[in-house]
Amino acid sequence: MSVLLPMLALPGLMLGACSPPPALDADHGYVRLAAVKGNPAAAYFTLHGGQSDATLISVGSTVAIRAEMHESMKSGSMASMKPIGSVAVPAGATIEFAPGGRHVMLFDMNPGIKRGSIVPLVFQFGNGVRFERKAIAIAAGDAPPKE
Repeated sequence: MSVLLPMLALPGLMLGACSPPPALDADHGYVRLAAVKGNPAAAYFTLHGGQSDATLISVGSTVAIRAEMHESMKSGSMASMKPIGSVAVPAGATIEFAPGGRHVMLFDMNPGIKRGSIVPLVFQFGNGVRFERKAIAIAAGDAPPKE
């Protein structure tokens, strides 16, 4: 019996060794539409670092005229936000763009984008990596989508 247990564990170890290396990616994206017509929407997502360090230099969308990465801050009772030019994504790290922190402001969104629409987000990195991921649009007062 004692010889059998290590042999049963061996296939699991071999499968773990065959796992693909982590890839630079983004998931869990959603866009909170503006409560007031004409105001920007906000995009949120999770970034996953790949095998080497990377730098996110922009996130845009084909359904917005302009996009800016921002970071929210709070000083006492005062809340503010400032634009950020880039975000370091260390190898293997997880970086959250979430309410109250980093986010992407999407200005002049296509008026056809409504709750439930799919919004393309285009991620551009300093090393030349570029990819598109889909995000679900939610209304201003909606809870973030469940994973």
